[in-house]
This record gives sequence, structure tokens and C-alpha cells, in this order.
Amino acid sequence: MSPQKLISWNVNGLRAALKKGFEAFLESEQPDVLCLQETKISSDLVDNFAFLGYPHAYWNCAAKKGYSGTAILSKTPPRSVQYGLGIEKHDNEGRVISAEFDDYFLVTVYTPNAQGHDENKRPRRLDYRTKEWDVDFLAHVKALEATKPVVFCGDLNVAHQEIDLTNPKPNRKNAGFTDEERARFDAILEADFVDSFRHLYPDATERYSWWSYRAGARKRNIGWRLDYFCTSKILVEQFADARILDQVEGSDHCPVSLELK
Repeated sequence: MSPQKLISWNVNGLRAALKKGFEAFLESEQPDVLCLQETKISSDLVDNFAFLGYPHAYWNCAAKKGYSGTAILSKTPPRSVQYGLGIEKHDNEGRVISAEFDDYFLVTVYTPNAQGHDENKRPRRLDYRTKEWDVDFLAHVKALEATKPVVFCGDLNVAHQEIDLTNPKPNRKNAGFTDEERARFDAILEADFVDSFRHLYPDATERYSWWSYRAGARKRNIGWRLDYFCTSKILVEQFADARILDQVEGSDHCPVSLELK
């Protein structure tokens, strides 16, 4: 049977998260698969990490030490695993792992941040993010979908709608809420993928997965919903629940989950 309880978490450094209750969280929630982003682990260190009950661990590390990186921890072995998008300009930052299970592909992704403003007051990496990365990532998951349904999850670094962040108007031109980034999320939905949380909870407000470390933002719930589980439309009937685990600390992001029937 394919995994049914899936959790995704941008841990903002796995070593830091381990000091803040990561293993207690894993033991409490017991997902079938845990997808991680921003592990900040280099390839020479991955053998140092083992988690009880998760004998199958897959790591995609950035070439630059202490930067980016993704991982999949699974109770059961996938049929196959693919690292990256197979495109050199995208694949040195360890941002994608695709695991094939019996009934679907599970993809963890850490989408590049469009970053701070350049001299033209545009996010510096916006064109790369929206014209290259987003296009090629969507092509990747659509290619997988030609074989079987796809679940992709992770930090997509975009708040899709105004309902997905506390202060939409002053953030219109900031990374994560530009018109260009939001349009690329529209393209995901137009390609027949479903935002599982918003499908189940279309009107839910003040549900965020990331908060700045500044100005007590988390305590005041001034946040953004940047972390998602998106699936092929055919899997919608299998949704049992999609949750934002905003009570879980240990990172500036909280985990999000998808449970399938």
C-alpha cells in the first residue's frame, strides 16, 4: 500500500530543528513519509542522521554547504527515486526529490526564493524563479503524471491568494507575493493540480505556515501560507484531511500534512 499520512516541513536547518524537538514531533505524528526542505545538510554528513522507524532516507544536498537541500524519510521503500529535475542549471541546490510509490509519485520541493529587491526595485531572482524554475518544475511533475498520479509538497515560496497572508497590500511587489509568482501558482491549478488545503478549507483565514522571526510575528500570527500539498486532480476523492500544524515550533515554518484514505 502507498503511504497514506504525509507530512512536509521546511526545517530551516535540520541540525537546529533537532535541538528544538524534531524527533519528539516525528515520534508523536508518525507520518508514513516525512518530506523536508531547507535541511542545510551537506552530502558528507547525511550518514550521521538516522531516525527510528524511518529506515529509508533520501537526501538531495546543495553543492554549497549549509544551504538549501531536501530529504525524504519513509517507513517503506519507494519503487524508485529521482534527484533534481535533470536540468543542470536547476540541480546544484538540492531542491527536488521524486519518489515513486505504488499508487503515486511523491515529490518534495524547495522552490527558490525570488529574494530581495535589485536596483529596479524588483526581486533579484524573480525572472529565474518564474520564467525558468516554475516552468520546468511544472513540466517535471506533468511528465511524472503521464505514468501515475502525483503528490508534490514543500515550501513553494508563494502565498497564492490575499487570504494566504496577513498583509497582502503592502507586499504586492515583495518576493513571495508578486503578480508573477502568483500567476505561476495559477498555472499549477490550470494544469489540473489541486491545492489540498484550500480545496478542503476554501474560506479558512489566518492559517499560515511561515512567520518572520522579527517583531514577534508568530506570537501575533502575522504570517504567510507558503507550504503546500498539491496533487493530481484524480486524487481529490482520496483526501481524508489536509492540516497546517501551526502549533509545532522548531523552525520559522510549521509542518503541513495530507492524509489520504
